[in-house]
This record gives sequence, C-alpha cells and structure tokens, in this order.
Amino acid sequence: MNAMAKRAAKKPAKKAAKKAAKKPAKKAAKKPAKKVAKKAAK
Repeated sequence: MNAMAKRAAKKPAKKAAKKAAKKPAKKAAKKPAKKVAKKAAK
C-alpha cells in the first residue's frame, strides 16, 4: 500500500513539473514569432 501510495503521489507531481517546464518553452517560442509577425506587418 505504501509503495502504491507513493507512486500515485509522484505521478501528478511529475505532470505538474512537465507543464511548468513547457510553459517557458512556449513563451520563448511565441516571442520570436511575434517579433517576426510585427516585422512582416510593417
């Protein structure tokens, strides 16, 4: 039971860590895209 409970507790933590890691990557990817879009609009 204890090992199972530990595994169950780790899974959401891993998912949350992955999401947090993806957020800055998404922002970094969007920034250059916005700059290119602004230059293209000019």
